[in-house]
Amino acid sequence: MSIEQYKKEVGMMNLEKLIEWREGISTAKFPISDKELLSRFEQLYTGAINDVLREFCLLDQALPGRIKPLREYRSVAGFAFTVKSAPNVKIQGEMEFRTQMLDDMQEDAFIMWDTSRDEKATLWGGVMTATAKQKKLKAACIDGGIRDTHQILEADFPVFYEYRISNGSLGRCLITHYQIPIRIGDTTIKPGDIVIGDIDGVLVVPRDIAYDVLIRAEEIRDNEKKIFGWVKEGQTVHEITEKGGYF
Repeated sequence: MSIEQYKKEVGMMNLEKLIEWREGISTAKFPISDKELLSRFEQLYTGAINDVLREFCLLDQALPGRIKPLREYRSVAGFAFTVKSAPNVKIQGEMEFRTQMLDDMQEDAFIMWDTSRDEKATLWGGVMTATAKQKKLKAACIDGGIRDTHQILEADFPVFYEYRISNGSLGRCLITHYQIPIRIGDTTIKPGDIVIGDIDGVLVVPRDIAYDVLIRAEEIRDNEKKIFGWVKEGQTVHEITEKGGYF
């Protein structure tokens, strides 16, 4: 085998591994029902879950701080349904593709929308919110703009976003893909990952480790209840630390 052939074959093998790592989508099943998994995640909060992800050596699972909750939400959890759009002058075919995407959204989805850092358009508004409610979606996270804010608030549907502006999307951007791996900030999101949002932002838990993360986060929550109790009793920092407490 020549050096050129060797380099070509090795390069192809490495590329296949990279593609699998970057584009592979987990279909892992959980030892409990999907509904129970989400319900138990919703009894937690993003801070505790984030601490567990650090134990798993995952430090980039929180979406950028520019993405904020429209209200001071308690925890909401769902399965990632990913959307990719980008600024574009093209209009033809947009409505048909959007309709297909909406048809494919399933109950308990948490919409994760990568706008390619669009700074002019809104990708979520009143009609999208009404549709999401009707389809029993859990929440939407838009790395970009929203509008019709009063309608969203009246619908009481959790939305996380970057900015508000009255500009619509048609003629300004184009939905190019959905249900593919995306990246928002430093966080990679794949369809079916667990997404949790609350007053402190949005956090992504890879599907393959979601159940293990849940069990550990519940342990942290229970430990913290004990610590809060010791603090309320007036125990000293030293006494609490000796019993395994932390601050």
